[in-house]
Amino acid sequence: MKNIPFDNEPQWIEDPFDLAQESSRSPRIDDPGEDLDPFSRAIVGVVESVGRAVVSLHVGHASSRSGVDRVGAGSGAVIAPDGYILTNAHVVSHAQKIRLTFTSGDEVDGTLVGFDPPTDLAVVRAQANGLPYVSFGQSGALRVGQLIIAMGNPLGYQSSVSTGVVSALGRTLRSQEGRLIESVIQHTAPLNPGNSGGPLLDHRGRLVGINTAIIAGAQGLGFAIPADTAHWVLTQIMTDGRVRRGYLGIVGRTRPISRRLSRHLGIPNKSAVEVVNMDAKGPAIKENLKHGDIIVSIGNTTVSTTDDLQRAMAGITDKKPVSIRVVRGTETFSLSVVPDESHP
Repeated sequence: MKNIPFDNEPQWIEDPFDLAQESSRSPRIDDPGEDLDPFSRAIVGVVESVGRAVVSLHVGHASSRSGVDRVGAGSGAVIAPDGYILTNAHVVSHAQKIRLTFTSGDEVDGTLVGFDPPTDLAVVRAQANGLPYVSFGQSGALRVGQLIIAMGNPLGYQSSVSTGVVSALGRTLRSQEGRLIESVIQHTAPLNPGNSGGPLLDHRGRLVGINTAIIAGAQGLGFAIPADTAHWVLTQIMTDGRVRRGYLGIVGRTRPISRRLSRHLGIPNKSAVEVVNMDAKGPAIKENLKHGDIIVSIGNTTVSTTDDLQRAMAGITDKKPVSIRVVRGTETFSLSVVPDESHP
């Protein structure tokens, strides 16, 4: 694990049940006479119901220097009884070997099904069947102040539980490759190295997020990829083996546009994306996009920053022409470009 040497920047940490409808998995306290307050009873119920669906991942990486494997670790959540597991891409993306340990002590091998660095999510399959699993909740229904429960294997301490509240919604976070992850959940449940990929749960034991990052030196600042995003990524990986996104073949940077120029051109942008480099075989260069051109919109979406450009391209998954409005010098015009498909 590398510490990111920037103040207040995320440090990436390597290392559901609908209880009302699934009575067989409803929370139960072994000792009915045990005096638990409602808060504790809710947490204990989730742990007893969902704990067996949380796994520990041990991954082997080949060291280019010594030729000896070095071990990484993380957590994961079983999301289907036939062994499919959600975790973080940064935990397993370079793994040559994955070993999974369940709370029962059973160990099985895991196979990487697919991963998506832009959202820091990955799908692993355990060589096992009939597993306990956690069901998806709706992260879009979360409210600030709501109780959440984090489970995982921080610092190698298997089956650890921490609690907190949702402290903010709609945060944005940079993946390790620099892409923007949107709608990130900020919460106060303590996280440590090894929690990566572990589930964030609501009070009914439903998956509402996948824990992914902390801010080093801070307390009560944890981040999770929302379950709605994870479900979309899971569907894409299970269907196509990867997440499909549009690719223009450019490198851009955000640059301001003067008020005078924006008025002259009749555009709303105070900033846009300047093309600073291009893939010689990419689709944009084939349609006469040039270095120094300024992209102000894609389709009906205004492009003010490179993040806007990434968002727009994430929604393009088929090879159909898309209109790109460009400023070149003091003139504006439109190009029709057929994006390629990007790959992790």
